[in-house]
Amino acid sequence: MRVFLHDLLWQQDAAGFQKRIDTFLSIADKHRIKILFVLFDSCWDPNPQLGKQREPRPGIHNSGWVQSPGAAALQDPAQVPRLEAYVKGVVGAFAKDPRILGWDIWNEPGGTNQDSYDREKPSNKVDLVGALLPRVFAWARAAGATQPLTSGLWAGDWSSAKTLGTLQKIQVEQSDALSFHNYSNPEDFEKHVRELQKFHRPILCTEYMARPQGSTFQGILPIAKKDHVAAINWGLVAGKTQTSLPWDSWKKPYSDRQPAQRFHEIFRTDGQPYSQEEVAFIRQIITSK
Repeated sequence: MRVFLHDLLWQQDAAGFQKRIDTFLSIADKHRIKILFVLFDSCWDPNPQLGKQREPRPGIHNSGWVQSPGAAALQDPAQVPRLEAYVKGVVGAFAKDPRILGWDIWNEPGGTNQDSYDREKPSNKVDLVGALLPRVFAWARAAGATQPLTSGLWAGDWSSAKTLGTLQKIQVEQSDALSFHNYSNPEDFEKHVRELQKFHRPILCTEYMARPQGSTFQGILPIAKKDHVAAINWGLVAGKTQTSLPWDSWKKPYSDRQPAQRFHEIFRTDGQPYSQEEVAFIRQIITSK
């Protein structure tokens, strides 16, 4: 399971946050679930605040999600020591914990949130993240992490080391295991797996499964299993994130209707499978040799 953390929670109450992480890991361990923690994230609302969070906007995909660090912290050099303390504090506290699968250093670094918060991002966001990203990898290693570090590729041309963009080059060079996101059809998924295999490292797909995009369990998992690629889909149960709704809900909210096909999530809000066929397929493929 991939779980997002936030720097402001460490700033607010480091000891309490560490204790809650430990409690969560104990619960996950009882169910034999290892955790891939995400330290930073460039997606969605760039203005995070502590305290009670606002309610999601009705009918809009992920309309309550906040970035870490926020735009203000990302642009303020004086915030760097605080961010360093957060990374070293969290990673250092659990650096040898076998319940943790790895550390996802930064989710979709430099993401512009074009259809949601594009106007609120710093104009030089990619440059700011590019300067900080290698430092975050270094902080995690300095904290003694024994688990592998990664940061998921999600944009650009990965066909060779020469075609990688600035952020992608950092991700590939600094990651112990290569992770990536793919919400496209099986052919595109396999193409990106082939591109990453050239770097000769373990491969994890840390985001996939968007039914209307052609990214389905039945299409993706057989390829992942054949090529020994770990696969973590986005979403388990439909809820406050509203990620069962498609990305285009930012342009036209689904406040008075449901999409023809659910975007993410395996289970409905009441805990029933969205598709019994999907659930049966997942059980079959993960238990067969």
